[in-house]
Amino acid sequence: MSQSQLARRRIALLALVGGLGFWVANFAISLTPLAAEYREALAIQYPSMLLEALLGGLLIGLCVSYCLVRFFDWIPSTSPMVKSLLLCSAVFVVVTLVVEGPAKFGTAMSDAPRYFLIAALFNVLRILALGVSVGYLFGRLDRHHST
Repeated sequence: MSQSQLARRRIALLALVGGLGFWVANFAISLTPLAAEYREALAIQYPSMLLEALLGGLLIGLCVSYCLVRFFDWIPSTSPMVKSLLLCSAVFVVVTLVVEGPAKFGTAMSDAPRYFLIAALFNVLRILALGVSVGYLFGRLDRHHST
């Protein structure tokens, strides 16, 4: 198997695991009263929210996995977990500024700052779960590959 095929398989596996980590965290969050209040305030349907979380998690997982595999040596730290979490921190900043900020403050929503903070908290937990999942699996694959 060529290096590029191996890299593509690794990226796909890491993206899948990261997306599932994101989705599981989202599912756990969705069971809380705060999440129910958030969904009600924003008129979010539960089934579509679960599907969107899966697709969003897979997309974010793909981006993080690609960057981790492709630019591994350029990311500070020697730990795959720390590298993954650094990438996820950048994703969190982008998601917060590009998606959540305009969605909450660009409308006439009452109590926008409160719902912005709730969304940010949910994203921290979901993206953290994704980063830990990707970093852990990358470390395991790297150990397995190097032996």
